[in-house]
Amino acid sequence: MADPNSPDYAPSATSGLEQAAIVLLSMGEEPAAAVLRCLSRDELLEVTQVMSRMSGIKVDTVKIAMQHFFDDYREQSGVHGASRSYLKRSLDLALGGDVANSVLNSIYGDAIRPKMARLQWASPKYLADLIASEHVRMQAVFLAFLPSALAGKVIEALPLDGREMVLLNVARLNEVDSELLVELDELVGRCLGSLGLQSTSVEGVRQAAEILNRLPGNRQQLVEAMRARDATVASEIELSMYDFFILGSQTEPTLTRIIEEVPLEQWAIALKGAEPAIRNAVLQTMPKRQAQGFEDLMRRSGPVPMSRIEQARREIMAQVKELADAGDIEVQLFAEAVVE
Repeated sequence: MADPNSPDYAPSATSGLEQAAIVLLSMGEEPAAAVLRCLSRDELLEVTQVMSRMSGIKVDTVKIAMQHFFDDYREQSGVHGASRSYLKRSLDLALGGDVANSVLNSIYGDAIRPKMARLQWASPKYLADLIASEHVRMQAVFLAFLPSALAGKVIEALPLDGREMVLLNVARLNEVDSELLVELDELVGRCLGSLGLQSTSVEGVRQAAEILNRLPGNRQQLVEAMRARDATVASEIELSMYDFFILGSQTEPTLTRIIEEVPLEQWAIALKGAEPAIRNAVLQTMPKRQAQGFEDLMRRSGPVPMSRIEQARREIMAQVKELADAGDIEVQLFAEAVVE
């Protein structure tokens, strides 16, 4: 698929994502909004990014996209399944309201889930602050209905004291009674109601490091002055200055010296999933025979947990900093603009 971030991006509707974007643009704002509400966060961001880049779409391209859409629709539609509202009316008449709701919940899941899905846009810290004053069972029910990745980040943002009780209560959940679901619905309503008031996160340490990297003169002197006032923050800034991504913009002599210091096994882990610029820079700097052996080593190493990859990268950058502090290498801390 063409890169939608490219300034030369010209959609040809050859991919399913591009065709979906064209269909959404063709149906009008309200129907498109109804469809977008059904997407996950990642799906929504992906398709709207493509939509935002589209302009001057040819009529033939639109016709192809719409034709594919209706072809797929005809294949999938057949006899329409009963909607929830249709089933509710039928079950109410047959079984009564209470029984009908119980049956519907077992079919569709609790009605709270669509509301909970909207919380994926909230920051974990924001959600943790909102549920911190709730009793532990309510915290557990709240987390149980969140996607596990987001729930894990919310747990991490809760006070350390008491996390084990929250997790134990999550593990003990089997069925949630209606009264607790009513409370959960009210809690989620409060969360959604104040979602627009949540604070905006700023990566202060990273920004300070970026600023410092671009300052001329003796940066280390300024770091030491900060360290005298706040040693913890100064150390965090210093680590952020030596981010793994800067390896892609180093000179060949600098990279050669770094490669000599780092075992191949550590490179094989650190370069898993790395940006092509970094990976290519390291491979092109290695002697040809060593590079061939390294690629074989990477293939043999197989999947590696992200935590192990990040650890390997931190260890490499600690060695880079030691070499720079000792004056053995000159490190370019940011990608400086060049002129032919």
